[in-house]
Amino acid sequence: MLTTAAATAAAAEPASEPDAPRQQQLVRLVRQDCGSCHGMRLGGGLGPALTPQALADKPVDGLAATIFHGRPGTPMPPWRAMLDEGEARWIAERLLTGFPELPASR
Repeated sequence: MLTTAAATAAAAEPASEPDAPRQQQLVRLVRQDCGSCHGMRLGGGLGPALTPQALADKPVDGLAATIFHGRPGTPMPPWRAMLDEGEARWIAERLLTGFPELPASR
């Protein structure tokens, strides 16, 4: 069992980097699946914008928790069946800095 101090320290650590193929899968997930509500350019739609400007005052831990657990009573679903908590944090960190584009089709 983690102590409160250990849990706080663990939460403050940056997410471990998913490997390159998984990063590509996560970019596709966000651009396609999240984009269906948040806009294909993440500028907003049914859901709010996910741009760095729109999220500037949001803490990364809160964003990661929303991604992982969803928002009960809203259309925002939990994504925990498709990714782990570290991947949710990796996504949140990228959203705050400008989310990567999908690679060009070959």
